Amino acid sequence: MATDEEPSKTYPEMIMEAIEALNEKNGSNKSAISKYIETKYGELPPSHSSLLTAHLSRMRESGELLFIKNNYFRPGPDVPPKRGRGRPPKPKPKPKPELPTGAVLPQPRPRGRPPKPKDPLAAAVAKATAGLPRRRGRPPKAARSAASGTAAPAAAAAGSGVKRGRGRPPKVKPALVTDVV
Repeated sequence: MATDEEPSKTYPEMIMEAIEALNEKNGSNKSAISKYIETKYGELPPSHSSLLTAHLSRMRESGELLFIKNNYFRPGPDVPPKRGRGRPPKPKPKPKPELPTGAVLPQPRPRGRPPKPKDPLAAAVAKATAGLPRRRGRPPKAARSAASGTAAPAAAAAGSGVKRGRGRPPKVKPALVTDVV
């Protein structure tokens, strides 16, 4: 059965040799490849069938073999290599042409959003008040003019100069009227 062939061949080499030697029109199936390897190399490990299956599937995934209708083929020379999983790599950028000597490159635009224009009045106020000490606490509210706010006229008419307290105002109780006869 076994001939004096080199017993140290790897499984992919033995598989390729079996497919070439069988040279079937419709490709070689797994059992035919296994029988050829067993007759050619004789003593194989007990896990031969699982090793053969694993190597056939690995070779099929890498594109070394084509698998059509349960038969394995060697791919032809015009078949493109099988692409791996995932997104393909970006194409390499073309090299930029050389600039002539003395040419000045324009400055690239800076990254990010351009800064807002500065307010000259705010800058002048900040510069003038830079040396003055600040008062403690929250600054007082700016008084609203009567024309600018919609709630200002109603508040002015309701309570003329009376400061309201904090929280919800107390409920107004109706006056009790009793007739004395």
